[in-house]
Amino acid sequence: MKAYIFPGQGSQYVGMAKEFAEIPAAKELMQQSDELLRVHLTKTMIDGPEDMLKQTDYTQPAIFLHSMLALRFTGDHEMPQAYAGHSLGEFSALCAAGSMNFEDALSLVHLRGKLMAEAGKRQQGTMAAIIGMDAKVLKDLCNDIETETGNIIRPANYNSPGQIVVSGSIGGVHEAMKRAKEKGVRIAKELPVSGAFHSPLMQYAADGLKEALASATISAPQIPVFANVSAEPHCDADSIRTLLVEQLTAPVRWEESVKNMYDFGIREFVEFGPGKVLQGLIARTLNEVGVSGVEKPQ
Repeated sequence: MKAYIFPGQGSQYVGMAKEFAEIPAAKELMQQSDELLRVHLTKTMIDGPEDMLKQTDYTQPAIFLHSMLALRFTGDHEMPQAYAGHSLGEFSALCAAGSMNFEDALSLVHLRGKLMAEAGKRQQGTMAAIIGMDAKVLKDLCNDIETETGNIIRPANYNSPGQIVVSGSIGGVHEAMKRAKEKGVRIAKELPVSGAFHSPLMQYAADGLKEALASATISAPQIPVFANVSAEPHCDADSIRTLLVEQLTAPVRWEESVKNMYDFGIREFVEFGPGKVLQGLIARTLNEVGVSGVEKPQ
């Protein structure tokens, strides 16, 4: 059994989707995306500048668009038995599964990026990758920091065994990095992000997204889409709305999602979109599964 998976923020790069612009039908979809969002999205994807592409309100629709181009214009694909996406990639997965149409999903992802950027300005925060620490030990460490200092610090992405991202106030994240290093972790590195994603500091963005999702047309997926918040398949349209809102302030349970897909019967994972981030995470999580990616026209 096969799953299609979709990357999140951090996989973007200048020149992404360049080859798709040479395919007439794909180029038309790219132009339609520019017109819908009223921004020079595809030009920024292909030509940069990198600083603009790194801005959350450009990054998120850029990755979503690249994923959809890879899904639509890279030959005939057999129907998978499951979908999943990391953070914003969950929108790509839901769109691929038919729960949202392309235009609505693209607009929601663009709005999500803008709201998250604004939330980062209203309540400054940051994130850090912690490599080589047990998940429970790290969660307890974060709890201790919050209790002792009052600074927000939470596990934000459970990516793979021993690879976790924490998120919160600048003071909280810096203290977590310090204490993790004192415990001998291999890596404790701050990430170049514009806010404390997947933490309570994203509540402004969650409130705004909740309002937009309330009026969005969403249907239950016919093929299971594993949700970041629960690590289980989405059930219905209302739960999709709820979990997409919760996802902004709750951790991404990617490692658990991957293991649950394996238990569901998935033995092959195909990543659609820029980069190979999810392929690497799955290879570090599971043995004896097939892992591949579709990034360019084949």
